[in-house]
Amino acid sequence: MTNPILAPELLELLDSGDTATLRELAREHHPALIAQFVSALDSPDIWRVLTALETQQAAQLFSHLDLDHQVELATGSNRKAMAKLLEAMAADDRADLVRRLDDTVQQELLPLVAHAQREDIRRLVAYREGTAGALMSSEYAAVSPDLTAAQAIEQLRAQAPDRETIYYVYVLDDAHRLVGFLELKDLIRAKPHQPVRLLMLTEVIRARVEDDQEQVARLIEKYDLLALPVVNDVGQLVGIVTHDDALDVIRQEQTEDLEKFMGISGSHEVGTYLKASAWSHFRKRVMWVVGLAALGLVSGMIIHGYEQMFTTLMVLALYMPMVADTGGNTGSQAATLVIRALAMGEITPAGALKVLAKELQVSCLLAMVLGALAFAKVMFLSSSAAIPAGLTLTRVGLAIAVALGLQVVSSTLIGAMLPIGAARLKLDPAVVASPALTTLVDITGLLIYFNITSMMLGV
Repeated sequence: MTNPILAPELLELLDSGDTATLRELAREHHPALIAQFVSALDSPDIWRVLTALETQQAAQLFSHLDLDHQVELATGSNRKAMAKLLEAMAADDRADLVRRLDDTVQQELLPLVAHAQREDIRRLVAYREGTAGALMSSEYAAVSPDLTAAQAIEQLRAQAPDRETIYYVYVLDDAHRLVGFLELKDLIRAKPHQPVRLLMLTEVIRARVEDDQEQVARLIEKYDLLALPVVNDVGQLVGIVTHDDALDVIRQEQTEDLEKFMGISGSHEVGTYLKASAWSHFRKRVMWVVGLAALGLVSGMIIHGYEQMFTTLMVLALYMPMVADTGGNTGSQAATLVIRALAMGEITPAGALKVLAKELQVSCLLAMVLGALAFAKVMFLSSSAAIPAGLTLTRVGLAIAVALGLQVVSSTLIGAMLPIGAARLKLDPAVVASPALTTLVDITGLLIYFNITSMMLGV
């Protein structure tokens, strides 16, 4: 969100050359808030703000701009100033930015960055997108197991200015392998002469560089960690994933699952709704909508096949939408719960029978309640409806209630089976379940409704 109200004030400070006030403003407020104000400015004016600030202030402000803004600024002509910002930015933030830059811009910009930071950027950028390696930061605190607590604290004091966090301290052997872990508070509480080797925990929760980023985020969430160490194939510590990056991943994955669940294809990025063109939104939505609309013709054919039944007993047409909507709602509930449980690792495709048994119990209870409500609705709302000779309203209401109850059971089981079946076939449950669910439930619901009422009423 930008704040255009404060943009003129920022420009006034720049035009008057009052950089002291601007720097004081940056010191007194969080960089995210300043970035919100600055985002309302044009790129040249944003650069004026950045160059007026101290390097560290500018880097923090720049990191809180949205990534599209960062790419636009980095692609401009201020290569030397941009290189200085990259050197001062957090390792994971600058790697994310460089990944988004064109090859030409990278080739022009990276040689201007200091050697150590340049090599760090190239190493992080080399990891495959969506993995722990691509998500991690190389700015972690580490000590040797041979140090005492007092020596370790002194070493951390020296490392602190360049580290993303020092609350977690990783213990590395001479080969840079992760052999232990301790918190800063453990060092502070320890006696000065106590060796780190005796203070550290040797069982360290860790990730590997090729682990999926969602798996890493779930580990951080599960164990309530501030950061998670990432090791390579030989156990050497290569970086950490912090809780704020894990939160971004979880939000991104939830956005992706939600959009896939609604049949929206393409990329699934957070905060891009207004930035994307109408044509882009159209392309993401059209495939499933058109495909399912064509498949929906099956429903029309089923209704056409039972056209004579409506002529004989018009009251059945009044309750057909209720049966279809109820089936869609219960099916969607089951699918949502199962997809969420699959994503959280609570269930696996191997446990399909347990899931179906549970959903069968739930659906039977729902069927009894909803069937009774449907029967009451027919008796109350259709008391004046024309009923053919040989039939009674009670009999009609009972047939509709039974059909609705069976629709609830079948829809619930379909809603549970679709995502599990997709997961078993190594497909994305969110993509398969929701778009297919509505059409499938409509088709089965109509078949159940017409066959049950036809059989029970003899029409």
